[in-house]
Amino acid sequence: MIILGLVLLIIGFIAKISILWTIGIILVVVGAVLALVGRTGRKVGGRAHWF
Repeated sequence: MIILGLVLLIIGFIAKISILWTIGIILVVVGAVLALVGRTGRKVGGRAHWF
């Protein structure tokens, strides 16, 4: 999810498409939150790991 967000950020920046930039930021933030919560040892959405 983080990698997809970064790809969308780059494409949005190069093509100057603001919706891709916005979606990219959201995906990076959500991916980072899921990664941090997953590393604390808690299950997220019933799953212990997201990969």
